[in-house]
Amino acid sequence: MDFALSAEQQQIREMVSEFVDEEIVPVADEIDHEDEFPQDLVDEMADLGLMGMPFPEEYGGAGLDYHSYAIGLEEISRGSGGLGTVVAAHTSLAGNMLYEFGDDAQLEEYLTPLAAGEDIGAFALSEAGAGSDVPAMETTAEKDGDEYVLNGGKLWISNGSVSDTVTVFAKTDADAGNKGISSFVVRPEEDDGFIVENTEEKLGDKGCPTAELRFDDLRIPENRLLGAEGDGFVQALKTLNGGRITIAARSIGIARAAFDEARDYAGEREQFGQPIGEFQSIKHKLADMDTKIQAARMLMHKAADKKIRGENYIKDAAQAKLYASEISREVANEGIQIHGGYGYTKDFPAERFYRDAKLNEIYEGTSEVLRNTIGDQVLDN
Repeated sequence: MDFALSAEQQQIREMVSEFVDEEIVPVADEIDHEDEFPQDLVDEMADLGLMGMPFPEEYGGAGLDYHSYAIGLEEISRGSGGLGTVVAAHTSLAGNMLYEFGDDAQLEEYLTPLAAGEDIGAFALSEAGAGSDVPAMETTAEKDGDEYVLNGGKLWISNGSVSDTVTVFAKTDADAGNKGISSFVVRPEEDDGFIVENTEEKLGDKGCPTAELRFDDLRIPENRLLGAEGDGFVQALKTLNGGRITIAARSIGIARAAFDEARDYAGEREQFGQPIGEFQSIKHKLADMDTKIQAARMLMHKAADKKIRGENYIKDAAQAKLYASEISREVANEGIQIHGGYGYTKDFPAERFYRDAKLNEIYEGTSEVLRNTIGDQVLDN
């Protein structure tokens, strides 16, 4: 058991941290205010290899282990929660679907430009009536000769309006329950019938467009099917399981930003003739905030370690995501409290951290669903 970062992992942290401090932090408030997809920053991250961190170099990736990927995503999220979601949805969801379930031709044609950051990926699973209840989806894919015809819609799709490659889940057998769900590669610029209905106005997570998509007799060739018909539900669960590690990383990054801001403010803000950080109540808040961040990071790396070793990490990923997402909100909340009235204004970033943190408890498995997952794993062992 070694808690120290390897030389490569430390180098990754330093490199991404420097990029975040120089390029993302100075424009984070602007991203939050304008809520525009920051293509220039995404291009810069692609140049640094940050859009394909865990994928092999032969497919355009950086060939990093999952610890390094989580470290990189934590740093990116420290700078901007929205950019953290852009990278996580692109890599952990869309990219990983292709990496895990694509054939050689699909890997070459679709994963390689995603891993290189030349294309942007999205993962289209959720629908208005099918969030946590995946089998309730109504999107269909009917076989017609050597093509599939997709009809239906998806909701809350991160990167959906700016994507070049979308992994879409649809029912190929409406009577087979979760065994009737399949997954496909859709190319918005090439495929007629791909429609972006709108993008959501959200509490936080600004800079990452969250889109409502519609498929209107969208025809794709049969070689865009990922795996076999009926594999989609299991593929989604496996993909989301790995994605929970990276949402833990996003959560920790936001919590770190909130903690750093609160600690610095506590050292500068004076009341009753001394910095407020000298008061025991503020010291205790900072102590609890830091302890929660450290504990969340250890859970995240434990899950990443099991994934790397090829062990069952369902419970570990769920615990990491559940705990990290909840302490992210708690730390951000205490950050506002330490700032007092200033924390409730947009003069300081404390309120932005709180808005960005809340999403972690909702997407890629709500806290309620994750507790069920953990409970099931505990009872099965």
